Amino acid sequence: MAIFAPSLMCMDLGRMKEQFTIMDQYMKLYHVDIMDGHFCKNMALTPGILKSFRENTKTDMDVHLMTTDPSDWIEMCVKAGATYISPHAETINTNAFRTMQMIQKSGCKCGVVLNPATPLNYVESYLEYIDLLTIMTVDIGFAGQKFIDQMYDKIRQARRLREEKGYHYRIQIDGHCNKENYRQLVEAGADILIIGNAGLFGLDQDLDTACQKMEMEFQQCMLEKVG
Repeated sequence: MAIFAPSLMCMDLGRMKEQFTIMDQYMKLYHVDIMDGHFCKNMALTPGILKSFRENTKTDMDVHLMTTDPSDWIEMCVKAGATYISPHAETINTNAFRTMQMIQKSGCKCGVVLNPATPLNYVESYLEYIDLLTIMTVDIGFAGQKFIDQMYDKIRQARRLREEKGYHYRIQIDGHCNKENYRQLVEAGADILIIGNAGLFGLDQDLDTACQKMEMEFQQCMLEKVG
């Protein structure tokens, strides 16, 4: 069964401790977007904020590095409490193996992220080392975009390749995950669904109620699969 990973850029940072106390009852993974304003034309969270997150939860955290030079950020994110570090394939393919080794030696797990227009074979040479493969289903940098339907094929391809080669990575989906596509994503091969306002934080002003609605919506979608 797929799990959820809330996008923490969508949470109420002014109520951080309270919100983590609630979400920790439901979540096994959190998603932390770090943007440098260069690789994508927006800015989001920072290693300093990640450190504050870690002081309020012991739950695993995946750090998504939307940065031009991920190697500048890895050590800071390790010290701040990252569990997974996931740079973009488009930024590391000239030194991908060295970057993976840097992450592994730090004690963190290795992730890699693919933009919608980047094919899976772009990272095929080092997929055996990856713990987490994130497939972007919208272009990076901005919330509220429409899901790109062509990404279902990429998800299915990633699952087939994992089965054929015996790879161990989990498949994570980032971009417009909600009740409109939960069933299709899980059927395609998604293991982790990153959720933001549409999938969690916008469901109710009370976060505990929102988490319950999230679980109910997912269960209803999966029942439709066998109904």
